Amino acid sequence: MSVPAPHSPGELLRVFSALALQGFGGVLPIAQRELVERRQWLTREEFVETLSVGQVLPGPNVVNLALMIGDRFFGWRGAFAALAGLLALPLLIVMTLAVLYARFAAEPMVAGALRGMGAVAAGLIMAMALKLLPSLARNPLRRLPCAVALVVTLFGVGGMRWPMAYAVLGVGGVAVLAAWWQLGRAR
Repeated sequence: MSVPAPHSPGELLRVFSALALQGFGGVLPIAQRELVERRQWLTREEFVETLSVGQVLPGPNVVNLALMIGDRFFGWRGAFAALAGLLALPLLIVMTLAVLYARFAAEPMVAGALRGMGAVAAGLIMAMALKLLPSLARNPLRRLPCAVALVVTLFGVGGMRWPMAYAVLGVGGVAVLAAWWQLGRAR
């Protein structure tokens, strides 16, 4: 039985272009649905692991995710194809929107639309997090310590106004050490 995979770098380009065009304000929930549920190029666990690495690397998570997935299937050609698919068309659209925004930014309807888009983006991220929650069952830390890390991060960044770097290095570092310790105990 063969595992589903893209047939060519061109297919990666097309899929990531479609993801980018569907995901204004947040491509990750759409990428998870397309790559894991629909195309089955990755399992939920593989998606979470790849996304986790992408989040701690510099740059946007979805760009890092595209590069790693492209590289996984076709090396540097796949990484370039996935990245080009993710960025080329949205770049043209965003440049056009920036010109239009400069002209119409003072309009109350434009300001209201932007506030509404922020709420939609937050909802999409929450939906993706809930879909990926079952993958924590196989995480070395299990659900409770992951929930504690989430609460500490939300409180630190949202309530205490920690810089994101402190949250990643502090809470993330403690979580990595705890997972490493737990994996050592399991052996």
